[in-house]
Amino acid sequence: MTIAKAEKITVTIPYELKEQLYALKNEFGTTMSAIYKEALRAYVKKKEEERWKKAVVLMEQEYENNPELTDWLDFEEDFYDYKTV
Repeated sequence: MTIAKAEKITVTIPYELKEQLYALKNEFGTTMSAIYKEALRAYVKKKEEERWKKAVVLMEQEYENNPELTDWLDFEEDFYDYKTV
């Protein structure tokens, strides 16, 4: 059996948010810890998606502004014989 490692942390949140979270905890019969974990996982996923989107934009800009890369497209088209298709 593998025991998952965990670390206890302290977070300061506004009182109103704490009250909303406690209401959700009671309504859905869960724990505050489970709510915090779910929220943090969603935050990490969102930030990872933002990181990938930023990387795509940077790659697109590099492609558009790098003549060596855009020349490859022209190079490949030179080999394509439209008459044989």
